[in-house]
Order: sequence, then structure tokens, then C-alpha cells
Amino acid sequence: MLARVLVIDDQRNLRATLALMLRSAGYTVNEAAGGAEGVQKTQEASYDLVITDLRIGAESGLDVLRSIKERGSLTEVIIMTGFGTVESAVSAMQLGAHDYLQKPFTEAELLVKVERAVTKRQLLGQVQICATDFKERFKFENIIGRSEAIRVLLGRILRVAPTDATVLITGDSGTGKELVARAIHANSPRADKPFVPVNCAAITETLLESELFGHARGAFTGAVAARKGLIEEAHGGTFFLDEIAETSVQFQAKLLRLLELHEVRRVGENQAIQVDVRIIAATNQDLREAVRAKQFREDLFYRLNVARFVLPPLCERREDIPMLAAHFLDRYNRRYRKSVRFADNVNDALMLQPFRGNVRELENLVEQGVAFAGSDIIGVDDVLPVESLPAKSADGARTLAGIVDDAEREAIESKLRELHGDRERTAEALAISATTLWRKMTRLGVRTDD
Repeated sequence: MLARVLVIDDQRNLRATLALMLRSAGYTVNEAAGGAEGVQKTQEASYDLVITDLRIGAESGLDVLRSIKERGSLTEVIIMTGFGTVESAVSAMQLGAHDYLQKPFTEAELLVKVERAVTKRQLLGQVQICATDFKERFKFENIIGRSEAIRVLLGRILRVAPTDATVLITGDSGTGKELVARAIHANSPRADKPFVPVNCAAITETLLESELFGHARGAFTGAVAARKGLIEEAHGGTFFLDEIAETSVQFQAKLLRLLELHEVRRVGENQAIQVDVRIIAATNQDLREAVRAKQFREDLFYRLNVARFVLPPLCERREDIPMLAAHFLDRYNRRYRKSVRFADNVNDALMLQPFRGNVRELENLVEQGVAFAGSDIIGVDDVLPVESLPAKSADGARTLAGIVDDAEREAIESKLRELHGDRERTAEALAISATTLWRKMTRLGVRTDD
């Protein structure tokens, strides 16, 4: 299939010349005389490459570039620039352009750069197809990222999943420990059997044994009938013990028996029941330290620590944040029946956050942004926590953030006074959503009588 190229330029002669050169080289070419027309064409059909002038009459090639990249399209973009605008072209590359051509350029220069861009586009298409097949085949739909840490994690999952090895997953809260456990189960011979998760911290110590091991009729007040435990329910499949460090040392002894003998004994019964389950445990605590503190059995630790996965915090794989944010944006757009998108600076702002709550915190911020979005665009103030930025640097000098805050505060207060405290009209006059206005007022300490 021939590569498809769209040429956007308001100068008819140059546009026609470029199209002729490209058709002679074997490309399928379409033309557009303006930025808006070009954007429309990219929405109506798929292109491998768009070549656009930086200045298209009164329009800008950067707007075309942003439109293509904001849609998540794999289309590559080459920016054409006149003398003295190379700096702008470099900025365009930072926004996602593949390359730039400085006028005047030769046919050879054009064809070399076009070939490289088209090759990259086709390779990306193949990678995306492979990635989609990979995720569908191995049930990795919710493990998002392209960082080295994620690639290593996926490889280790595929190696340990076919075995029956006991797995211990450690990592901070919100790093995705249960997702990893489910991926291991989905790629194991037990995939068609139950995956039973239990959060040990969510069940009281007195009920935990009964919930996991079951009980006989009359074993305790309220036990009017015999009941299978959750471990028996997982027979043939995988049993996931989350927050394992929250269990008592006495209960850990019973878990050890399960791992060693593959049997359970219901509360109130003497007869042991054989079970065939794979155990995956997870914790956000340092189990070695818990062993030293006599809070966790050392023998159980070694039984669990056969195949260990240590999940990195989000701050150690920041390059995955834009992909994760886009994933959550799509999820909550569908859930709340909306079609909102991030402003250009949102991903940059997200990548600067500490994210102590890791992926769970990022998901929460995106969900809030979608839920409260008052327009089609989610701004930084819609997704980030309401916290005051530092107004001064360490030596007492005013920072740029402080200057911007002062300017925003003055503009909001002035417009509120002018409109007698009407927030909706104030937001409209300032060209922001009512939600964004409220967030800014809260952060900047702006008050009204109502």
C-alpha cells in the first residue's frame, strides 16, 4: 500500500510542486490550501505524513500539528519554515513534529526526510498492532506504560505465570499489585479457574480465619450451617492475599500449613481438606523488617518469597504518566458520557507531581477532572490538588509563580467587583469554566460576599 501524504500550504505553486515531486517518488498525495482545511482532511482520512508550512496565511502550522497530536494520531508531521524561523521549527519538533525543512530546499532533501518520516510512521503502526495483540493475548490491558520498568515487569510475568510458583508482590500503595496478580493468573494454566482476592486488612482477625478456611455448623454463634471458605472456592485457581502483613502471627501459622501441605481445616472441624490453589501475596510493607520486629513469621516469608515482584513507584517511571493519564481520561469519558480532553500543558504539569499515592492518585485526579469539567478542555487547575504555589524563593525574591498568582488574583478580583460577585459571568468574561474559576479562587484566597 502506497504511503499517503497531505501537503498544506497557501501558496498554490509551491504546493503543486511538492505534490508533483512526491507523486513522482511513488507517494499518494492530497493537498490543502489552509490549516483548517488540512485539519478537516486529516479527520476525514488517514495519512502517514502531513507536510505543512509554519505560516499558512493567517493560520499556523502549529495548530495543525496540535490537532493531529491531541487526537493521538500516529501521523507524522514535517514543518516547512522560511529563513529566520528555524527556532520556531525546533519548538514545533518539541510539540511532536518529526522534522522540519528550511526553505529553499532541494528535491533530494525533501525525499530523504519524507522517506524517514513515512518509515517511522509505518514502524509505529506495526508496533501499535503488536502492542494491541500483545495486550489482548496476555491480558495486560490495565498495565499501562512503555518505561523500562514496565517492560521488565511484563517479561517477568510471562516467565513466572506458567509455573505454580508462589508469588510475593511488594510496592507502595497504588502501584498496581492486584493488577500484576491478575495478569499472572490470566497467563497461567489456571486462567479458566477462579481468581479469588482477599484484602486481609479489611477483615477483622476474628472473622478472617472463618472467611478463608470456612467453618462447620455450630462452630460459633451464628454458624447455622457449614460454609466453604474462600480458599476452597479458589480450588484449581489462584488465591490472592492482599495486605498479608496485616495478619497476626497466629494466623500466619495456618497460612504456612496451607503452603506446605496444600490443605485447610474449617473452623470447628478436625478433618483437613485438600485444596489445589496457587498463592499470590502482596504487601506495601517491608516484610524483612517485620520479620526482624517479630511481627511476621520468617518461615512464612521464605515460603512466600519464591518469585518476588517489586513494583516501582510512579515517580520512578514518569515517562508512563501521559499514557496512564490518557488511559484514565478515556475510561472516565466513557463512564460519565463525556468527550473532554486535556489542555496542552496538563501532561507537563502531571509529570512534575510527586504522586505519593502513585497510579491510584493519578487516576483519582483524572476522574475528578472529567467529573467536574465545565467545558471540553480540562486545564491544570481541574486536575491538580488545590494547593498554593510558593510566592517567594528561598532568598525572599518573588518567583515567576508568585507574579503570575498576583496577576490572576488581581484580574479575578477586579472582574468580580465589576460584575457584583457574579461567578458565572466572571468565568465567562475570563474565558474559563466556572469550575476552574472556583479552583483558582480557592487556591489564591479570593473571597466574595456570597
